[in-house]
Amino acid sequence: MSYVCSWSGGKDGCFACYKAMCQGYHVSHLVNCISQEHKRVRFHGTEARLIQLQAEAIGLPLVQKETTPDAYEPEFKETVRNLIPAGVEGMVFGDIYLQEHKDWTEKFCRDLGIRAIQPLWGRDREELLLEFVHAGFRAVIVAANAEFFDSDWIGRQVDEDFVKYLRDNNVDPCGENGEYHTLVTSGPMFKTPITIARSKTVRRDGYWFLDTLEYSL
Repeated sequence: MSYVCSWSGGKDGCFACYKAMCQGYHVSHLVNCISQEHKRVRFHGTEARLIQLQAEAIGLPLVQKETTPDAYEPEFKETVRNLIPAGVEGMVFGDIYLQEHKDWTEKFCRDLGIRAIQPLWGRDREELLLEFVHAGFRAVIVAANAEFFDSDWIGRQVDEDFVKYLRDNNVDPCGENGEYHTLVTSGPMFKTPITIARSKTVRRDGYWFLDTLEYSL
């Protein structure tokens, strides 16, 4: 029996997947949803191809589904349902403390008859972020709310200096309310790192985004 991981390309889903593997769960697939209209991860703004490179770098099959705003949940659910006959009995999520998110994922899995696995749930958020950094993962900031961050943070590494900035400015350490989003580029799960060679920063709808122009394994 196996488990699939809900995958946005960011630190929480990645670390949850890693923790689940360390706890003995066999993760067979990464499941990623991108917007049909932009071919990017919603809210993160990460291109579909970068998510594909992550899966290649990790060595896990990726199931990538284009979804629409009005039918996101049924489209996501159908994607996971199609994997169940192959022996999938649960799904890994990176939720940490927002109860409504946990309730949603548990209902999502209950409707499919599978288990919801939440390896990060209830952890201290700053400790969790530092553990992610100290474990050897590398992630870059790909989106950030302009209310809390200036454009200089876009493309920078998630490191101890970033954690200090979050602490000093009273920003949620893990960005659970959408304060910022990340892209993991290397770490213990990765066989090879992702290199972003060229990028630019753009602003849309009150957020800064990293627009990646050239990248490779």
